[in-house]
Amino acid sequence: MSESRSANQPSSAAAHPLDPLLAPRSIAFVGASQRPNSPGNDTVREALAGSFGGALYPINPRYDEVEGLRCFASIDELPETVDHAVLCVASEKIEAALAQAIRHGARAATIFASCYLEGDSEPALSKRIAAMAREAGIPICGANCMGFVNKEIGLRVAAYPCHTDEKVGPISWIAQSGSVYGALAFNDPRLKFNLCVSSGGEFATRSNDYFEWALQRESTGVVGLFIESIRDPEGFEAALSEAARREIPVVVLKAGRTPAAAAMARTHTGALAGDDAAYRALFDRYGVSRVDTLDELAATLMLLSHPARPGAGGLASIHDSGGECELLIDLAADIGVPLARIGDETKRTLSRHLDPGLEPVNPLDAWGIGHNAVEIFENCLEALMADPDSAAAAVVSDLRDGHYHHRNLAQVARTAAESAAMPVAFVTNYSSVNHREIALELTESGVPVLDGTREALQAFRHMFDYRDFLARPKSEPPPPPPPAVTKRWRERLREPKPLDEVESLSLLADYGIPVARAVRAASEDEALRAAAEIGYPVVLKTAQPGIEHKSEVGGVVLDLADPEALAAAYRDLQRRLGPCVSVSRRIPEGVEIALGAMRDPQFGSYVMVAAGGVLIELLADSAVSLAPLDENAAERLLRSLKARRLLDGLRGKPAADVASLCRAIAHLSVLADDLGDALEQLDVNPLIASADGCVAVDALVIARREA
Repeated sequence: MSESRSANQPSSAAAHPLDPLLAPRSIAFVGASQRPNSPGNDTVREALAGSFGGALYPINPRYDEVEGLRCFASIDELPETVDHAVLCVASEKIEAALAQAIRHGARAATIFASCYLEGDSEPALSKRIAAMAREAGIPICGANCMGFVNKEIGLRVAAYPCHTDEKVGPISWIAQSGSVYGALAFNDPRLKFNLCVSSGGEFATRSNDYFEWALQRESTGVVGLFIESIRDPEGFEAALSEAARREIPVVVLKAGRTPAAAAMARTHTGALAGDDAAYRALFDRYGVSRVDTLDELAATLMLLSHPARPGAGGLASIHDSGGECELLIDLAADIGVPLARIGDETKRTLSRHLDPGLEPVNPLDAWGIGHNAVEIFENCLEALMADPDSAAAAVVSDLRDGHYHHRNLAQVARTAAESAAMPVAFVTNYSSVNHREIALELTESGVPVLDGTREALQAFRHMFDYRDFLARPKSEPPPPPPPAVTKRWRERLREPKPLDEVESLSLLADYGIPVARAVRAASEDEALRAAAEIGYPVVLKTAQPGIEHKSEVGGVVLDLADPEALAAAYRDLQRRLGPCVSVSRRIPEGVEIALGAMRDPQFGSYVMVAAGGVLIELLADSAVSLAPLDENAAERLLRSLKARRLLDGLRGKPAADVASLCRAIAHLSVLADDLGDALEQLDVNPLIASADGCVAVDALVIARREA
């Protein structure tokens, strides 16, 4: 029986607050046990199974030794002050165990227990644990977590067997769900990690803390996150910003994004954006790859951990099946993966190598009669990759162990990757092919094997999107208006009286957004005088207080060409809705766009762009971005809309002035950033874009009221 296992541990270049947690020099296992398949036993066994060279101290008064290590009755009896206390005890014993560890001088702790007690007093145990950690200034992994693995030092902190190797890879994996954590960390050896963390309830240490620690590791090439909620928005955004600065891709699977708040939203912006809009805007700003499933997450992490980066252009792929080649073409169009548009010289080269009857195109079906298949595939793949529009390459076949053809294709891919400056991957069309041996071998040789046509193409789309994120042009948002303008509108928004449409348009105008001139009227005579001043044709709208969506109550009358038509329309609105109206200039036809602004309590103000008018709810076609943004970002938002084509002019109509629309979006984002904390929601619908520019013709502003 040994006293403990002890050796010096590698230290990071600079001390970090999480070093005692994730890279400790010594660990005490409070509640260690000799009982197999128990947390107290598994934690010790797993720590011994890795190559961790630090001191390991089991703590339990019932035993003299656990797994060959001397077991101490109390943490106070240890021969040294440990960095890290792993608490393998039940929830009802956690508080006392943590208090004792803190008195001992431990600088970090891991808690596996849930820390929820039946009939608990207030404050609850979870809050008491958090308060203890804050007062002591120590990080805690958990509670209710599954631990972590730091492969750089061979350390496994786990209350259950974790099947993993010792190879250090480029993926840092952080998950708030223990099951999701284990699903990726301990199943597929193709995924190569340097760090895996199950953050659990995050009583003291948040996901962004682990994220930030991972970014400091030289071995980190890509970060994967599973998040349910963000408990430190400012810290999380700072980590995303640092990852973008370091050009380290981030892949996020975000749970809980159903638009439950949409039913309560008072504006189109709120209804269309839903609960998840702020996350969409945040991830867009920092180039985060957002995925929907664990399979997509794994494939994307595998591909983005590839050291090579794609150049300009699209995907070149070579296949041994015409049908599966067509399948990839269809799915690439659905998913939005650009395919390399190979040139005539490349086509001529392919024709010299292909069997008769095969078309020299990309994606390429290179399987003919089967003679000289290796030579054909090698030559054709080389030609495809040499094309100027090829940014990445894929060999696509249903890879199987023990099959000579697939062994040959694997070698084709490996040979191509050895001399390639671009990423080269192997793609299977079916995710359950029998290829565990050859897939691992091929991935470890530098050719990631991505399973499933859809998942592989999604991974390539994320790779290309990240490439495009890094290439985004950068410029400054428009400047805010003079401070006196901001002060005046802040004071107005604090008043209990709601802003009417005329005031709302005036607010937009003060922030540089073109608006249609509008005049209030409270009688027929006032409406007629306003129309004479503005000039016919005019638009008449109800301005009666309390009516937010005028068109839904028949409160908008268009194209009033003369005083008689205006008078008749006014009398109708007065009878049905009340005497208060606005008279505005009739804007010529154009493309109707909707703009909006909201403020998220976590991540601040953001803007929304969507198809406007009646299309806003029909198409549910929107894009969001954090405020403020520049005109380049505004143009990118527009480009992401299905309705973007309308701005180019369809069926003989002239193209809209997109530059002026981008300026309006950028100016609205400045308004949102400048006044966002005073605004509940803001709608501009529609803003009419035409060849002559763009004009906001209707606006709804709802001030934020203190709860």
